[in-house]
Amino acid sequence: MRILLLGANGYIGRHLASALLGAGHTICAAIRKPYQIQRRFPGIDAIACDLAQDLDPAIWLPRLDGIDAVVNAAGVLRGRGIASIHTDGPAALYRACLEAGIRRVVHISAISADDDVGTDYARTKRAGEEALRALDLDWVILRPSLVYGRGSYGGTSLMRGLAGLPLILPLPGGGGQIFQPIHMDDLARTVCLAVEQPALARTTLEPVGPQTVTLAQIVRSWRSWLGLPPQREISIPKQIVRLAGRFGDLGGDGPLSTVALKQLDYGNVGDPAAFETAIGFKPMGMEEALQTYPATVQDKWHARLYALRPLLRLGLAGLWIASGLIGLLAPAETVSRIALSMGLEAETGRVIGWASCLADVLIGIGLLARSRTPLLLAGQLFLILGYTAVLSYAAAGLWLDPFGPLAKNLAVLLLVLIWAALEDDR
Repeated sequence: MRILLLGANGYIGRHLASALLGAGHTICAAIRKPYQIQRRFPGIDAIACDLAQDLDPAIWLPRLDGIDAVVNAAGVLRGRGIASIHTDGPAALYRACLEAGIRRVVHISAISADDDVGTDYARTKRAGEEALRALDLDWVILRPSLVYGRGSYGGTSLMRGLAGLPLILPLPGGGGQIFQPIHMDDLARTVCLAVEQPALARTTLEPVGPQTVTLAQIVRSWRSWLGLPPQREISIPKQIVRLAGRFGDLGGDGPLSTVALKQLDYGNVGDPAAFETAIGFKPMGMEEALQTYPATVQDKWHARLYALRPLLRLGLAGLWIASGLIGLLAPAETVSRIALSMGLEAETGRVIGWASCLADVLIGIGLLARSRTPLLLAGQLFLILGYTAVLSYAAAGLWLDPFGPLAKNLAVLLLVLIWAALEDDR
């Protein structure tokens, strides 16, 4: 079959692309930036689309030419376009499928997509399901529990980050939240069956693993899997967890947010017997999966660096803002003296100095706001190298200063490069 795959560049979508290709199907990936998936899968067909804006079935009809089935793995946890991405955009696509005569549509939702959760994520995911059920298509709706596998994303990255912390093992709300985790390989196998098996048409399945486990058990298992010794477990009160979620809301699209916490507390369990009967095989339990896919040193690096990444960003932001403010508040005579030592007029030196200090502050604010990484990287490198070059010319003796005011620039330069590498998590 030739399958139109939405969300192909996400964690689940990439695994589905691999599984569907391995099953002998051809893929046409529909994502916002086709080149991203084509880098990972050279030769794969890809087209540009945006579920947040492509809300008319007429937009989708040309894209469905030659397509035999559609798999929708697109989704976001929060954001202004969430209703369009989860509901309106898919509804337009599914109506176009009906018009084009494409019967098989596989829609990946979430087991906690219920109105009772009280989040936009759950509400819009549920509405997306209902939009598909209302159409005369051979649809299959999959509502998986926590999906884990090789690598991690979103909430699973956060759990691994908790498992990798030194000295303590913090457990939000005591770690009693329950899941029935399903391995990515088993979910991908299920999607292949949903595409291929006519008997699964017009069914809603809840892909879950065979075991019910708590968050505490998951974190302990992953810590052991990483080869790390047990640590003292500390229950983090829910009030503090909720406060952390509110701070996470301000930090962008990370996994720690009030939405994620509500979804976490709601529960992620289903009926494993009914799922196994429908698909005809028994999914792996978590302990079995962890033994089948042993951890690598890269897994340990990721877990250990997970909590350090935001701290590094905050540290760099504080450094740039403090540097800029100190310069802006410095006496004009000090700035003029530096300018004269460089052969500049005092007024010119003050303008250049204040402009560079303002640039420092803007860089810091950009880091806090998580602005575009390439632009921030270029700005930081330019300023660090520029300051180092200018001061080396004007006051070369600073290289021999016992406090190392210029030598420390080299360490900051390395930290900026590490920050840029860690920020690229696509």
